[in-house]
Amino acid sequence: MDLHSAVEIKVSRFPAMAGLVLSLLLLHGCQNSLGQTSPETEKETGPNDNSTVFTRILDGLLDGYDNRLRPGLGENVTEIKTNIFVTSFGPVSDTEMEYTIDVFFRQSWKDERLCFKGPMEMLPLNNLLASNIWTPDTFFLNGKKSIAHNMTTPNKLLRLKDDGTLLYTMRLTISAECPMQLEDFPMDAHACPLKFGSYAYPVEEVVYTWTQDAAKSVVVAEDGSRLNQYHLIGQTAGTEDIHTSRGQYTVMMAHFYLKRKIGYFVIQTYMPCFMTVILSQVSFWLNRESVPARTVFGVTTVLTMTTLSISARNSLPKVAYATAMDWFIAVCYAFVFSALIEFATVNYFTKRSWAWDGKKAMEAQHPKKRDPMVLSKKPNNVCSAGVNYTPNLTKDVAISTISNTTSVQLRGTESKAADPKKTYNSVSKIDKMSRIVFPVLFGTFNLVYWATYLNREPVVKGVVTST
Repeated sequence: MDLHSAVEIKVSRFPAMAGLVLSLLLLHGCQNSLGQTSPETEKETGPNDNSTVFTRILDGLLDGYDNRLRPGLGENVTEIKTNIFVTSFGPVSDTEMEYTIDVFFRQSWKDERLCFKGPMEMLPLNNLLASNIWTPDTFFLNGKKSIAHNMTTPNKLLRLKDDGTLLYTMRLTISAECPMQLEDFPMDAHACPLKFGSYAYPVEEVVYTWTQDAAKSVVVAEDGSRLNQYHLIGQTAGTEDIHTSRGQYTVMMAHFYLKRKIGYFVIQTYMPCFMTVILSQVSFWLNRESVPARTVFGVTTVLTMTTLSISARNSLPKVAYATAMDWFIAVCYAFVFSALIEFATVNYFTKRSWAWDGKKAMEAQHPKKRDPMVLSKKPNNVCSAGVNYTPNLTKDVAISTISNTTSVQLRGTESKAADPKKTYNSVSKIDKMSRIVFPVLFGTFNLVYWATYLNREPVVKGVVTST
């Protein structure tokens, strides 16, 4: 006999106990059902219990918390550990002497008022909590303009450890000053600094340090360069203490080293200047009587060098000193202008030669032209004077001889008069010397110029060594 039949017999015999038995059966079934669903219930209610726990923890931490006071006020110095990850570097403006950089700026400090005990060691928090706690008043000393990215939400990260250590990260785009010394332009190199520190707290209250050693605290992404005219050859980090009327402050400094690419300037400036100088020296191989051609060569090359010198300065700030490119353009301009002066000198002496040769030719040529007329008129004048004329064979022979001699002399004179004209197409001694002297001097200048600027190390000023 089973349990249910026995219960039915007892219930039928004892109707008063029926209600009590049914209550016991229902209670036993409820306990079984509760025992079967308890694990799922724990899984569902676990996260909610954690959220409730951390909500209570945060409410307890912020209860009575004053974000106007720095951690350890009156007891110890607050240490801010920082590091920078550069996602993109560039562009760099030479005329404005500034550069643009996009970074993940990380800061870490310890606030003992935020210590907690919970099921998690690291608590990820929303950036909204940053407005309710104390954060460093970091600013960039050489920053002209800084942008904190807010799309689609503020690009900020906040992490809280159970010992009160906070990690605060934000994404920034900074336009900073980059002092440049352009004496070696375009073979120059620069160190663009990024300086930051506390705006209000001196070293007695807040101190900045690098998270790791200085060499590893500033990192640039492998594909982070956005530079067209420069090579990003490296970066260093260091610290510096500055003294003001308000006290001593710690300044964190990161330097980014840039080396200019010379290819653009070789194509746009150096090669045109080089070809213009060679073109000006072509006039040495033209005849000195080719005045229009040589004038065009001289004037055109001078104007071309003037245009190149003006355009080369447009890409630079208006500095008061001469750059390496300015020296090259100035020497090329001197060669071109000297070629024009050389032609003027040759032309001056050529005109004097024409005047002397022409006068000598005229003096030698005009008397010979009048001799036949005089000789031919003498017999006629004698006859008209009434002198008896008798044919004289001797005189006829003499006249014919004189005429033959005169014709021979005229031919000789014409040939002699034609000889000076050969000097009109002759080459000037000055041109002959210039054909050798000008190319040799210009080639020597190029050897000295490029050997000097390409082999020496560019001087980078204002760099602070890593500490």
